[in-house]
Amino acid sequence: MIDNQRDAAEPPSAWVARFAALLPPDGQVLDLACGSGRHTRLLLNLGFRVVAADKDISGVTDLRGTEGLRLLQGDLEGEPWPFKPGEFSGIVVANYLYRPRLPHLARSLEENGVLIYETFAVGNEKYGRPRNPDYLLKQNELLNAFADTLDIVAFEQTVDASPMPAVKQRICAMRPMSD
Repeated sequence: MIDNQRDAAEPPSAWVARFAALLPPDGQVLDLACGSGRHTRLLLNLGFRVVAADKDISGVTDLRGTEGLRLLQGDLEGEPWPFKPGEFSGIVVANYLYRPRLPHLARSLEENGVLIYETFAVGNEKYGRPRNPDYLLKQNELLNAFADTLDIVAFEQTVDASPMPAVKQRICAMRPMSD
């Protein structure tokens, strides 16, 4: 069991925890822009093999040597995209947005693979960071980004009251089986 005390101040997202049950049980899951590793820890505790990727992996170095974990430090916004098509049974992204990578996410899922994504949206500037529109999703942007390539399981655009007010968009989507 991975120690989650390290992230007691920032527990896993309720959205990610809710939809983690849809992840194929024997697959490999990418935690993109893993930060402090709150979702990496959740996924490892659920028995998944995890690739935790970020430009700064200092938040997860305590997990080095954990069975089923691969740490990848690198520029997630540089070229080339470091992952193969169909490499992951699941991808988790939280509080990170780099629009040119959205198509790569869908392609990196295997058939029946699950994308669980949530980040800030326009309107968040009233509550705090991020305020820069480059890091705020436009109305229905996640839905529009994946509607043609993935089957949408759930989508919401909402104002969270807790732990701090924030405007968020969330999506859970699955890559369909090919014909």
